[in-house]
Amino acid sequence: MANVRYHLPMHIGMIGLGRMGGNMAQRLARHGIDVTGYSRPPIPVLPDEPRIRIVATLDELIRALPAPRIVWLMVPAGEATEENVEALATRLASGDLVIDGGNAFYRDSQRRAQQLAARGIGFLDAGVSGGVWGLTEGYGMMVGGERAHFERILPLVRALAPAPDRGWVYCGPVGAGHYTKMVHNGIEYGLMQAYAEGFALLAARKDLALPLGEIAEAWRHGTVIRSWLLDLTAGVLREPAALARVGARIADSGEGRWTAREAIDLGVPAPVISAALMTRFASQGADDFGARLLALVRNAFGGHPLPPATAPDPKARPPDR
Repeated sequence: MANVRYHLPMHIGMIGLGRMGGNMAQRLARHGIDVTGYSRPPIPVLPDEPRIRIVATLDELIRALPAPRIVWLMVPAGEATEENVEALATRLASGDLVIDGGNAFYRDSQRRAQQLAARGIGFLDAGVSGGVWGLTEGYGMMVGGERAHFERILPLVRALAPAPDRGWVYCGPVGAGHYTKMVHNGIEYGLMQAYAEGFALLAARKDLALPLGEIAEAWRHGTVIRSWLLDLTAGVLREPAALARVGARIADSGEGRWTAREAIDLGVPAPVISAALMTRFASQGADDFGARLLALVRNAFGGHPLPPATAPDPKARPPDR
């Protein structure tokens, strides 16, 4: 990773130090940005980094930040985001700024922006892509909100992105960032499903004894279907024994549902994304090659837990991102 510094002293708060938030805090610190982090217990242990300080309470985080404050949320969409926005609304001051980098539904982001604006607090919705690889490779950033707020955090965006001049986009008003990330994740569903189905067809011809790992590796170079997701798929297929150790259940984290519903509401055909979503539903209780491959690829890019032998409790609260 290039050690690019922006010569602008910044100090932000990061709420949520899980797979995404913890790595983002480290990447920001390595670019000369001070980060005060807070996460609900158990607090993750991050590598020693002099520019990162972890505090035990939200109030302590607020006190540690210089005014006007910038607080970045990296917690799961839904209840966790709602709780944190409500807590920040009562603790921050006019002129402060909240960034939600989770996979929130864009209409919820628009509502939260109005809630904070009534107190003079700014809000940006930031779609963040990159998974567990973002620390070294950088994150794709899709940001919505007032342009002035976006300009204020541009050094943060450039530090997190793969390069200062690429991999990020200002999408438009509040909601535009999370809407763009929603569609991005819907496309991701379709791409992954296509790879899984293709390799399932190859695997089904036992009589041909097709070398799946070698085929995936060959497809990575020069073909029209090469992509980072294919790179990860090839990595998974280098260890075919792993397929036998994982359950054939693919989690549905919400973004695919939102994308499919949006397509219905707008009357825009999205059959591939919708079919990929339905396949994830159908995978519950199934035991096929494609589902196991999808589960392993999700784990490879996002660190998503591999499906256990028994179905998880649907009411269990997910960890911080």
